[in-house]
Amino acid sequence: MQVSQVTTAMVNMDDLIEKAMTGDERSFNQLVSLWYKRIYNYVLKQCSVEELASDITQRTFISVFRNLAKLKDITRFKPWIYRIATNYCHEEGRKWSRSRTVPFTTSQGDDGETMIREEGQAEGAFYNPEMSYRQQEMQRILFASLQKISEDQRSVIIMKEYEGMKFREIAEVMDTSENTVKTWMYRGLKLLKNYLEEERITKETLSYEL
Repeated sequence: MQVSQVTTAMVNMDDLIEKAMTGDERSFNQLVSLWYKRIYNYVLKQCSVEELASDITQRTFISVFRNLAKLKDITRFKPWIYRIATNYCHEEGRKWSRSRTVPFTTSQGDDGETMIREEGQAEGAFYNPEMSYRQQEMQRILFASLQKISEDQRSVIIMKEYEGMKFREIAEVMDTSENTVKTWMYRGLKLLKNYLEEERITKETLSYEL
């Protein structure tokens, strides 16, 4: 995307947020459409359970709807919505036993068969069953390993590595300093690396996107 396109997108987003803040229902629905999948995927990496991720995402947008008018700086919308989602994730995390193993679930097609297809891959496209199985298994192990580190470390890693957020944005979400965020990330990645190595998974084997 060119610089002019990025600038236009940012201006349009700001305009959309401003209209939604005034109670414009259409603008708010557009805002939800633009952010729902991103927030859902972020939450899913946090909790690994599709039903729970859907519930947390719904609560996140209910909170956004109720509190959007209180947002003082619309340019801070991104860290603000991530903070809401993160707080709900941490709230749920405290309800669950740390030792519980969370199952990895797959989506089902209309005919009841498991859909084994990479994101963005067209229906009917050829896939390698063995490769798909390995990828799902690595996903399961990675998700399980993420549950073993602290919720702060997990949130920081997901925001930085998978959401592409800057340290200053993450610090705002976590309501702490950038140095603390970097410390959480360093320690979290070190622990995660150890857990994955126990499962004989190295950086080279993780050649897919969650």
